[in-house]
Amino acid sequence: MPTLNQLIRHGREEKRRTDRTRASDQCPQKQGVRPRVPTRTPKKPNSAPRKIAKVRLSNRHDIFAHIPGEGHNSQEHSMVLIRGGRVKDSPGVKSHCIRGVKDLLGIPDRRRGRSKYGYDMKEGQKNYRTTPTRAKGDRRELRKEPER
Repeated sequence: MPTLNQLIRHGREEKRRTDRTRASDQCPQKQGVRPRVPTRTPKKPNSAPRKIAKVRLSNRHDIFAHIPGEGHNSQEHSMVLIRGGRVKDSPGVKSHCIRGVKDLLGIPDRRRGRSKYGYDMKEGQKNYRTTPTRAKGDRRELRKEPER
């Protein structure tokens, strides 16, 4: 415990907070190249291997980024675009790859959440919903209008 005289002379030092966005240089997205294509096992209660990309960003920082969705076409030395957002069960993974941009393809035939996985609806698929839709997991019967 410092004395009053020591506090007057030196004051208290504020704790330095670590910058989580050090690699991104305060940018919303960054471009990078994949030198390796590893997979990682997650933290304790979970077990499926997570698809991880080691990415060397345009500012020469090396980071790990998560590849969202099922399956990917990414190989060594392919260009990817990185956004923020950590993966809770993978230590050290604080960013995501953006699907459908640069060399990382979107997920084909994706119907829900297409914008997050880089899949545009094609011209011929505009009206793929021909029947009224229900929420996922909704077991109620669709209401039929009474005949007159």
